[in-house]
Amino acid sequence: MQSQIHPVILCGGSGTRLWPLSRKQLPKPFLPLTGAQTLFEQAVARVAGDARFGEPVIVAGAEHADLIETQLHGSAHRLIVEPCARNTAPAIALAAALLDRDAIMLVCPSDHHIADADAFRAAALAAAELAAQDHLVAFGIAADRPETGYGYIRRGEPLAGGYAIAQFVEKPDRTRAEAYLASGEYSWNGGIFAFPAGALLDELTTHRPAMAQSLVAAVANGTTQGTRFHPDPDHFAAIAGESVDYAIMEHTDRAAMVPADMGWSDIGNFAALHDALEQDGAGNAVRGPAELVQCDNVLAVTDGPRISAIGVSDLCIVVSGDEVLVTTRDGAQLVGRLKGASEQ
Repeated sequence: MQSQIHPVILCGGSGTRLWPLSRKQLPKPFLPLTGAQTLFEQAVARVAGDARFGEPVIVAGAEHADLIETQLHGSAHRLIVEPCARNTAPAIALAAALLDRDAIMLVCPSDHHIADADAFRAAALAAAELAAQDHLVAFGIAADRPETGYGYIRRGEPLAGGYAIAQFVEKPDRTRAEAYLASGEYSWNGGIFAFPAGALLDELTTHRPAMAQSLVAAVANGTTQGTRFHPDPDHFAAIAGESVDYAIMEHTDRAAMVPADMGWSDIGNFAALHDALEQDGAGNAVRGPAELVQCDNVLAVTDGPRISAIGVSDLCIVVSGDEVLVTTRDGAQLVGRLKGASEQ
């Protein structure tokens, strides 16, 4: 690559799936879930100090803008402050509209765990090379189990440095997930992309012209305050929110993928957090004071009060402030439906 890759980091979320650790005012990206750094700080660090990557463009809501700037620790950046949440297609397009048309964007969620940063950067460079050839590129995350909670990408014909995308597949049932894994043709869709800014906007105009029109007006009538850009709230609110997968990637004939085996997790629930943490010989993972006796496959996380458990298996036990959550690993995906999560 002759020019820098521009990281675009998407921040958002309602903070319900990891309640009570995660709250609306302090959602998952801004918590130190897998180490000393928060997930957002890790996302920034993966591309920091490397001349191949430019300063990050961050897209977030106003309620988290100050928190983001605190966790950037004075590093150079640009912050796009969304007036309201409209999903990933408008968020990514905002960043594209503020970059040069030939700029290569590396779009990264702010709340994912990636164990192997070197493998991430290698995949990013390969994706950027494909994007420079006017492809819209998704990371195809190496699938190591028949996961039913992720969408999948089916690999197509080989390209230099990657593959064409033959098909995007919705979250499958267990039987289909097992068939996908056995075939070797499918990867998880982790929501990480590389786009040429101009090509992305062209595809948006083709496939979602109303969204593109409102977005152009929101940018043209927006205001800049220091490092923050504020799109015009009325024009932005007129956009019908949609993911970049539905709005563009499933329709474009430029879709490509690069394989990425980098220890990825979206930390989408407490079972996923458990899997991302270091475990003892019995499969237990602990953060904070805890004593587990004759337990196996237990996650124990506490911000103060000691957790003591004896003879239990396959549980997630979480203490945060004055809230206590106990769930099976299978039940962890339902945490967002609890009254406590919705009333935060």
